[in-house]
Amino acid sequence: MPSLRPISFRPQGLSLAIALSLYGLPCSLWAAEAIQFNTEVLDLEDKNNIDLNQFSRAGYIMPGTYSLALKVNDEQLPEISVPFYVPSDDPEESIPCLQSEAVTQLGLTSSSLKDVTYWHDGQCLSPESLPGMQIRGDLSTSSLYVSIPQAYMEYTAPNWDPPSRWDDGIAALMLDYNINGNTNNSYNGGHDSYALNGNGVVGVNLGAWRFRGDWQGRLNHISGLDDSVDKDFEWSRFYAYRALPNLAAKLVLGEDYLVSNMFDSFRFIGMSLRSDLNMLPPNLRGYAPEVTGIAKTNATVTVSQQGRVLYETNVAPGPFRIQDLSDAVSGKLDVAIKEEDGTTQEFQVDTANLPYLTRPGQVQYKLALGQPTNYQRHSEGDSFVTGEFSWGVNNGWSLFGGSLNSKNYNAVSLGVGRDLLVFGALSFDITQSFARLPGMENASGGSYRINYSKRFESIDSTIQFAGYRFSERDFMSMSDFLNALKTGERYGGNKELYTISLNKNFNDFGISLYLNYNHQTYWDRPDNDYYSIMLSKYMDIGALKNVSLNISANRSEYNGVKDDSLYVSASIPLSNGASLGYSLNSNRNDTSNRVTYYDRLNDRTTYQLSASSSKRGGSGSAFITHQSDIARLTANASYQHNQYSAFGVSASGGITLTADGGGLHRTNVQGGTRMLVDTDGVADVPIKGFGAPITSNIFGKAIVGDVNSYYRSKAQIDLNALPDDIDAQQSVVQATLTEGAVGYRRFSVLSGQKLMTILRLPDGSFPPFGAQVQNGKGQNTGIVGDAGNTYISGIKTQETMTVTWGENKACDVVFPASLGAQQETLLLPCTPTIAAETIAKSTQR
Repeated sequence: MPSLRPISFRPQGLSLAIALSLYGLPCSLWAAEAIQFNTEVLDLEDKNNIDLNQFSRAGYIMPGTYSLALKVNDEQLPEISVPFYVPSDDPEESIPCLQSEAVTQLGLTSSSLKDVTYWHDGQCLSPESLPGMQIRGDLSTSSLYVSIPQAYMEYTAPNWDPPSRWDDGIAALMLDYNINGNTNNSYNGGHDSYALNGNGVVGVNLGAWRFRGDWQGRLNHISGLDDSVDKDFEWSRFYAYRALPNLAAKLVLGEDYLVSNMFDSFRFIGMSLRSDLNMLPPNLRGYAPEVTGIAKTNATVTVSQQGRVLYETNVAPGPFRIQDLSDAVSGKLDVAIKEEDGTTQEFQVDTANLPYLTRPGQVQYKLALGQPTNYQRHSEGDSFVTGEFSWGVNNGWSLFGGSLNSKNYNAVSLGVGRDLLVFGALSFDITQSFARLPGMENASGGSYRINYSKRFESIDSTIQFAGYRFSERDFMSMSDFLNALKTGERYGGNKELYTISLNKNFNDFGISLYLNYNHQTYWDRPDNDYYSIMLSKYMDIGALKNVSLNISANRSEYNGVKDDSLYVSASIPLSNGASLGYSLNSNRNDTSNRVTYYDRLNDRTTYQLSASSSKRGGSGSAFITHQSDIARLTANASYQHNQYSAFGVSASGGITLTADGGGLHRTNVQGGTRMLVDTDGVADVPIKGFGAPITSNIFGKAIVGDVNSYYRSKAQIDLNALPDDIDAQQSVVQATLTEGAVGYRRFSVLSGQKLMTILRLPDGSFPPFGAQVQNGKGQNTGIVGDAGNTYISGIKTQETMTVTWGENKACDVVFPASLGAQQETLLLPCTPTIAAETIAKSTQR
């Protein structure tokens, strides 16, 4: 047997190239019958030692089980295990077996599923059972192609799959967090302070069930005020939910907030079952609220509802727009903007919905029952039951209504919606309440609402939502009733509510307009107003291109306190994504002028530097954001002359653990949907999903956070950033995950050194030209060329690979402890495998 040694070798590139080109030839180019190769054209030393059987039949795949990506009508679905069997009527053929588990992913209609038949003892789908259906495998692309006439398929839309393809994910444990910390050092006798605030979600996934616990905590200290630390930690909500795809609904058990298009939201413990618009195609989904405002300094914006923190983030000075709130949020939201100098701006945002229209023949519904509770989990009022519906009567009309009932409070609502086609959509409803208050007069009254929305294509504008509501003095919502029971008196009854959200583009002038307006009046307390207007324009000024001008105005009047802000800014793009800007910020306390410089260090890190002047003197600030693999990190610092200096940091992310692995990751939607991707145990594989890229950890795992529920979501390996010693045999994975799921997908990744080798059998001969080389994972790592010359990828020291050819012929190659330089060629013995020797002996007998 020859010894292992590096030898001088110049590869015969022609023969190797022919082998590789034959192996990668698409199936569509092969003839239907067996192909006879003219081996005389090949530049080979031993033309009798050739094995091209695997290339001689159109699309032929040797019997066995393969891991292939499922592609249905050119849409890639998750990878599946596909056996290939030899049919009894054609021993020279090999047919893919699509098993029943995979058939459920095809998206066939219920009637088509009843028509399909199976072969191979009822294990494999028969393509002939649905006329026009075709199935073929292709190892060159590691895919199983399935072509199905559209008549047999359920409704699909771009990036959206029918329920049969939804994935509940795997069992998982998650801990998500958002932490904000800041310190403030005051000058001229002021008080120093520091604060640490956090909120997050702890969750467990078991099958289709999601168990969640929301937490929030704070720690505040102000020096000189008895020098104590104010701190608390509490679990704000415990609940469980799951998707019910057959009902297109979501079931929630535990502590919840009433989600309704007709009645106001309140906290309760109990059960709810409601149609989930997220399960519909994207163009049929609901409306999510957004929050806009203007920050004077590096500020913390907190969005909460009835004491529960929904969203908290740090923002740089200037206008901000929060658009990633859940569309499951309903009712009034409390918004607080806490500046670095300690001042706080507060206002409310109403999350009223778009007109309640339903597709023809479809019924949407919401059911709930339980016990109203306060934030401390104390019962308030009597047990209740509520239900509402919306019925699409025909192409133009929708009828909707509902009731909310308890022992001493009842409300009934009825409304109608009309699709006005080119004129938009309009709805009108009436709600009547009946309340019996102990020690007070009974109250009953009505509330009347009209809503409108319209997309004006011809003038490129959208009235996203417009509405008016009037409530009589004796009308009481459930929240009003519960407050009256608690305090013994009625107060704060709503009177009128005006809301509007408008987007308009003036293309001829390059101007975009955004307007958000909310006006609420009451019967017995001051009015509340909130509006925000943003105007932006892009233009060229001489050699300066894409200069942007922006004007933002914000007004809030909350509990009798007015707060107006005006923000005017200009931004000049510089090279490589940097920009230089100027802004003027005016509010009820001061007017400041600010110069800013924005730039990015890389595709993960951005920063902003600024200097400003105002009545209080000069100031400077810095704000930096970094999207790391394990968290989203921000840091900010500022200085106000003779006033204060401040520093703040924040981190948002999570940890997700499963039986298949896990890791730390960044996330914005706490407790939300995510995907665990496995890179075959290979570390430092760059992956693109949502937002900045990530890399697999030392265990070869990565968590892609903030995956959109019920969307067809993809994660892919960044091939351009792959290290030289890593190859991706499969670079794209995808999944359509239900809400809160932790999906699991595996990339086929080959890691190791790449070398040219010569493979030699014990008798001094070579494995035949065209023989395949596979590693222990079954991955193809090379094809034998002329005289045993073989270029092999993914080599690890002392690893064993198998070379196969013909029928039941194979040998093993063991790589040495030292592989030498990449330009050297190794002479390696290839010893027959135990299985091959056993088969050969039994054949001889």
